[in-house]
Amino acid sequence: MTAPLTELADVIRSKNSGPYELTLDIIFTAQEQYDLVKRQRSIHRALVAELYQVPVDDVSEPIFYDPAKAVKINLRRPLVSGNVGECDVYGAQQHGPLLAMRLPTP
Repeated sequence: MTAPLTELADVIRSKNSGPYELTLDIIFTAQEQYDLVKRQRSIHRALVAELYQVPVDDVSEPIFYDPAKAVKINLRRPLVSGNVGECDVYGAQQHGPLLAMRLPTP
């Protein structure tokens, strides 16, 4: 059984990780859900690359942070922050593709 990420996480956000990278954060509501995602590696580079339609090499390995029930993923920005044509200097509006993610549930 799976459920939308929006039902499993309290926080789904993006932000700058410098001018060349974005950080995606997911903070889960329930410890049991976080543990399952971590154990099964349900969030991985290929999945994020597919959601963002970027090469896998542009996505870092997810970092699981147990005290916060959180997963952090960094990815290369398509355009340098503040560059001509770049429309989200702070990277705060880049979490949208994560909202389509479905994950297994306990």
